[in-house]
Amino acid sequence: MKKLLVTGASGFLGWNLCQLAQKKWQVYGIYFSQKVEISNVSLFKADLRDFKAISDVFSTIQPDAVIHTAAASQPNFCETYPEESYAINVVASTNIARLCNEYNIPCAFTSTDLVFDGENPVYSETSPVSPICHYGEQKVAAEVKMSEINDAIALCRMPLMFGSASPASSSFLQGMINSLKTGKEVNLFVDEFRTPASAITAASGLLLAVEKKVKGILHLGGKERISRYEFGLLLTDILNLPQGLIKPGKQADVKMVAKRSPDTSLDSSKAFALGYQPLSLKEELINIFQDC
Repeated sequence: MKKLLVTGASGFLGWNLCQLAQKKWQVYGIYFSQKVEISNVSLFKADLRDFKAISDVFSTIQPDAVIHTAAASQPNFCETYPEESYAINVVASTNIARLCNEYNIPCAFTSTDLVFDGENPVYSETSPVSPICHYGEQKVAAEVKMSEINDAIALCRMPLMFGSASPASSSFLQGMINSLKTGKEVNLFVDEFRTPASAITAASGLLLAVEKKVKGILHLGGKERISRYEFGLLLTDILNLPQGLIKPGKQADVKMVAKRSPDTSLDSSKAFALGYQPLSLKEELINIFQDC
């Protein structure tokens, strides 16, 4: 089996990706601060900001492909700590691009739908970027710098993702469910729209990108545009939890450090044509809870 190196293996997306990739790949993972055990995956601790350290890992593994999921992915953190998050989101990413170029191997990079301001959805790969927070700006910078180093990289813009939690990291789903099960109200935006996908579905898109050696921008959103509030109602319906606990709210009601885009829904028809086939959100959620 060919060797796949996954950065951010202890994170929510990376951990789910490592589970799925084992069907076709011999999987290796890099983590930095949070060590986890993943069955059948060889893990290496390394600082992606340190080019020599990452170069040593590449030399040891000799990977056939890389999927770079490691990131400082919380917009509020990036807004508060712009220099620290830039090093993780941009410097580390350029290190990965350099090494994939040296080894002449496919690489998929996880960018974000937050490269857009949300004012002109639905967004295709050719839509002009317009980030309104440091996180979005850093992902745009990483896209540009990585492609300048290595134009063979797949720049995969990821949607809002949900799914099974890793031992070290969870999605928004877990907190919402815990609140609902303990009878707490959950306030969700009626005016923030995304095209969500489960982590396993998103991971399948990333694997498709490296297997087909996609070059350039690729959107990996789900097939349904939905508000946070509507998603919450769907979740309560599937889990038979009190729907009355889901309360409608608006973005303007909540003060946050990072600005929020109102609608970063992605047009992922390019990926669909390649064979990326997300299920309906209802099917995705049912599958997640069947596996729990």
